[in-house]
Amino acid sequence: MTAFILALGIAFGTAQQSEPATYRVTLLRAAPGALLELVDVVTRHGATLEAQGERPPVVLRHRQGDHWDLFVLYPIGSMSSYYAPERVARRSVRAHAAGLTEPQFEDTLRRLVAWRQDLFVSGPSITDLVAALDGGGFFHIEMFVALPGKHEALVAQRQMENAYLAALDRPQNLIFIREAGAEWDLFTLGVYHSLAHYAESDAIPDDRADAAARAAGFEAGDRIGTYMRTLIAHHHDTLLSRVR
Repeated sequence: MTAFILALGIAFGTAQQSEPATYRVTLLRAAPGALLELVDVVTRHGATLEAQGERPPVVLRHRQGDHWDLFVLYPIGSMSSYYAPERVARRSVRAHAAGLTEPQFEDTLRRLVAWRQDLFVSGPSITDLVAALDGGGFFHIEMFVALPGKHEALVAQRQMENAYLAALDRPQNLIFIREAGAEWDLFTLGVYHSLAHYAESDAIPDDRADAAARAAGFEAGDRIGTYMRTLIAHHHDTLLSRVR
């Protein structure tokens, strides 16, 4: 199994991360009664970033799962370029012109937010992210904390699962790996057209699922989750829709 995992990690890791990009993730839980105002200010902040020449964030809203309300994914490219003096200065000038500076945005969040986490991750190229999101209307996020010494094996397991999904003509998950910030070692983002599209996997015959699982390196289709659980301290699943 180890040799297979290493080979698969090279094959599939390279395919997703040929041009890896850095992202900032912010998870927000609104104060009681403040959710709609929070959605509005996060959306306006995204428009301000776009006016500054930055990529606007991907904003997803909780439908079922973890306790937070919003998942905000900021494509920053790389830490060095994002915090380069000229890029910071450009953002500052245009933010003042738009009437929503970063300090003003953060002050508003402190008023509206009951809980927050921030995380920097390495993930697919921004081009690949945009392509994957095209037509997406329903999303599944899985966030993981690996057991000690199991981080690389967990990344490989996620890549193996993508091989399994590809064999079944199902959408593959985008994989994001921690660089700094909150506790999560990695998370995956699955993109679907709708809830019905997400649920189509239930109709896949067991023999077809087993064949795809074995080809990907698992014992069987119903052993994918049990193997994953040998690698993790805990994980959280959340279903979401997109805020536009």
